[in-house]
Amino acid sequence: MSVAKGRRLPVMGDVARLAGVSHMTVSRVLNEPESVRPETRERVLLAIEQLGYRRNSAARSLVTRRSQTLGVVCFDTTLYGPASMLNGIEHATEEAGYAVSVASLRRPTAEAATQAVQRLVDQSVDGLVLIAPQAAEAMAFVRALPTNVPVVAVENALPNVTSVSVDQVLGARMLTEHLLSLGHETVHHVRGPSDWSEANGRVDGWLAALEENGRPVPRELVGDWSAKSGYLAGQKLARDRRVTAVFAANDSMALGVLRALHEAGVRVPEEVSVVGFDDIPEAAFMTPPLTTASQPFRDVGRRSIEILLAVIEAGEGRGASSVIPPELVIRNSTAERRR
Repeated sequence: MSVAKGRRLPVMGDVARLAGVSHMTVSRVLNEPESVRPETRERVLLAIEQLGYRRNSAARSLVTRRSQTLGVVCFDTTLYGPASMLNGIEHATEEAGYAVSVASLRRPTAEAATQAVQRLVDQSVDGLVLIAPQAAEAMAFVRALPTNVPVVAVENALPNVTSVSVDQVLGARMLTEHLLSLGHETVHHVRGPSDWSEANGRVDGWLAALEENGRPVPRELVGDWSAKSGYLAGQKLARDRRVTAVFAANDSMALGVLRALHEAGVRVPEEVSVVGFDDIPEAAFMTPPLTTASQPFRDVGRRSIEILLAVIEAGEGRGASSVIPPELVIRNSTAERRR
């Protein structure tokens, strides 16, 4: 098939529509054909042939006026959650045939956010992904966002911005209900920082599970996501012999709790059950192996890029926000309460 003079060249979105698949599926056929079912792959290849689609980045950029580059703005990629989210986004972007430009900021200020967004916009990125789990950062991003660039926020619901997130409330509920099902009267909580949306969602899930089951709500202890803050909270919990179950808001703080209980001679899980959140790679190798909620970071990255590319392809409007459920991973750090 030849393209008549004056007609635009076919793009990946045309192939997706003709084949009845997603933009991401077409990209996988082009980049990782073995990962696509044979019948789907054959349908996509037929559509490519019928349309005369050619994967020519330079020509496509001239015709569509797109750079084939996506921008990512993020803070504090030293933490496992944001770092894993960024990794998932970079993999999904590459699979979609796009380049990625990352602006990682040290200071969560409005000025820094504005400069980062502007720097990416100056590179003519086709869309932006924002990883901004803290409330102050999120609002700084909102004020800095241009009106003509599609945007997807990860792990934070921003006004008038499409978002993709893990259901933090559900994950906390599952962990708390798991502990209650083992006969524990209540569950003590070491929460994350109050300016993090993820920490607040986990508090909400913990509270809801306790209240719906008519259980007493202990006073929460506050950590900063670090193992040290979990250790300090664990020292306080170890002195209270009424404590039989602890939900730490992330696995690093759970590690600190485990260390403090061990030093105090409190056995886990025989005397106190402990759970975390995230399922970091080390969680399965803690002593004992940690029960936790696994966050599907790769799925979040893939979904955020799918939605962003769909908005870019449509040329206007917003995409539908998406919430992805976590998975309860039960290991040896939890057990039935001893009567």
